[in-house]
Amino acid sequence: MTRSPARSPRLLLIATMVLVVAGGILLTVPQTPRAPAISAPRAPGPTTHPTATAESSRAAQAGAPAQATASAASPQSASASALPPHGEGVAGDAAIQKSLEDAWPADLAAADEHTLLAAGRGLLRADATGVDRAEWPALFGDPDQAIAPAFSTARFRIQAAIARRNGSPNQAVVHLVWAGTDRGGTYTDRRITDWYFAHTSTKGASAWTPLPRT
Repeated sequence: MTRSPARSPRLLLIATMVLVVAGGILLTVPQTPRAPAISAPRAPGPTTHPTATAESSRAAQAGAPAQATASAASPQSASASALPPHGEGVAGDAAIQKSLEDAWPADLAAADEHTLLAAGRGLLRADATGVDRAEWPALFGDPDQAIAPAFSTARFRIQAAIARRNGSPNQAVVHLVWAGTDRGGTYTDRRITDWYFAHTSTKGASAWTPLPRT
C-alpha cells in the first residue's frame, strides 16, 4: 500500500508568511469612514384648499370672456336687444324710435331735421301706397301712368324715422322703419327704407332735394 507524501513544512511556512504580510498591509491602510447619506429636508408645500383652487380656476377661465362680454355690452347692443317682437303693433313703435336715436345720435339742425323727416315720410307713403305722388313728379313721373302701388293704405304705418347727415353737411338720409300689407294680403312690420337728400341753394333760398332711388 502506497502512502501519500507528507506536505512539506516549507510550503506551510511560506503560506503562513504570505497571510501575515497581507494582513499587515490591510491593517496599515487607513479606512475612510463613509458618511451616512442625508437627504435634504423637503420644503413644506403650500396648503391646498380644494374649494378655493376650484374657484380660482373657474375665475381664471372666465376672466377673458367676462371682459369681452362687458366691452360688447354697448348702448347700441342694449338698444337692439330692447326692440319689441314682430307684430307688437303701435305699442312697440316708441321702442323702435328710441333704438334708432340711441344708435345714431342727432347731427343736424333742428329745422333741417324737421324738414327732412316730413319729406321722407311723404316720399315713403307716396312710393308705397301711391298717395300724393303728384307732389314729386321728378321722382314718380305722371301719376296717371305710374306703377300701381304695392301696399294698401289701410294698414300702412311708419313706425319710426330719423334724419341724419350722410357723409357731409350737404348730404342727408332719412331712415324709416314701417309696416304695411301688400297686394297679396301679407302684413309685415319693421320694414326699412332710406331716402337720400342733397342740400341745394337757388337765388338765396336753400332746400333739401330728394334724390332719385336707384
